[in-house]
Amino acid sequence: MRLLWIMLCLVLLTGCASAPAQMPSISPETEPSPVTEAATVPTEPKPTQPPKDPLTVLLESLTIEERVGQLFLARCNSETALQDAETYHLGGFMLFSQDFENQTPDSLRATLDGYQAAANVSLLLAVDEEGGTVTRISRYPAFRSSRFPSPRTAFDQGGMEGAWDNEWEKCEFLRSLGLNVNLGPVCDISTDPGGFMYQRSLGQDPDTTAKFVSGTVDRMAQNRIGSVLKHFPGYGNNADTHVGIAADGRSLDELEEADLKPFAAGISAGADAVLVSHTIVEALDAENPASLSPAVHDYLRNVMGFSGVIMTDDLVMEAITDRYGAAEAAVQAILAGNDLLCSTEYAIQYEAVLAAVLDGRIDFDTLNNAARRVLQWKQELGLLS
Repeated sequence: MRLLWIMLCLVLLTGCASAPAQMPSISPETEPSPVTEAATVPTEPKPTQPPKDPLTVLLESLTIEERVGQLFLARCNSETALQDAETYHLGGFMLFSQDFENQTPDSLRATLDGYQAAANVSLLLAVDEEGGTVTRISRYPAFRSSRFPSPRTAFDQGGMEGAWDNEWEKCEFLRSLGLNVNLGPVCDISTDPGGFMYQRSLGQDPDTTAKFVSGTVDRMAQNRIGSVLKHFPGYGNNADTHVGIAADGRSLDELEEADLKPFAAGISAGADAVLVSHTIVEALDAENPASLSPAVHDYLRNVMGFSGVIMTDDLVMEAITDRYGAAEAAVQAILAGNDLLCSTEYAIQYEAVLAAVLDGRIDFDTLNNAARRVLQWKQELGLLS
């Protein structure tokens, strides 16, 4: 038994002592590569859309009603101004003498701040402070010890520098009160002492008047007071359109050699707006008042190269209302190419323009282009945040 056990052990030991197992050789083909991170293929960054122009963003955020409202520079009614700014979404207010009566600088600033707070888009706050016979504010001692002199008087007393100094002082004066537009400079050339515009004009030749206008526009821009060249294409010695139709029979050559020169200079200097008169200028349109004439507006845009705001004189003047009526006059004014309507009858005229937009008589491109120009003006005056 012992012998059998010994023999079994020897057999087992012999098996265990056989040649050691060989690890299979690894050929170069099968040798594993070093582990590396997956290679990344560079990709083009996704194109990003340029940010929208803030003016476009603002315009697109406005309703049709709000865009229509931007086309109105309404005659201020102090009793309803806060509600009017909200109801009609007005582009701004024109203020007249009665709006400053019984006010002080402090109370006026508070009043104007209230108007701005009521508006969803900051307002143009405009005034006629030409000097001389047209002084809406400086006639009141609470605001100034004496009226501003007219450009004619300032020039007669101090030459061109004296006239420009007068304009600079007016700009500082208006800005200090919270106003941001002066309806000037007057570009008209009037040689007839009996003419409606004689006392309001500079009283000098076309080239001298052009130099005055250019320098005034520059000074207004420095003070961020909106400038308005008036009364395009030149009142000349014509009658007062506040009380009826006036017609100007001069040739276009005559106008270009004289009355249009100050406007061209103002446009070159960067004027913000041009106010178009209600005179019938036969050389451009023998049928329609300039303010309602597509031909006059086409000349201003495409011949004179003006890209800013075109605005009407007040559409309540009899030269307009006697012939068209308040509502139709406003629609015709937009169709002619105006961007901003000076309007006393703004409640009627707002509804008329809105209806014309909604029924397609005024197309959306016309509405949007006009509203955009008004907003652009506000942006340039620092009124839009």
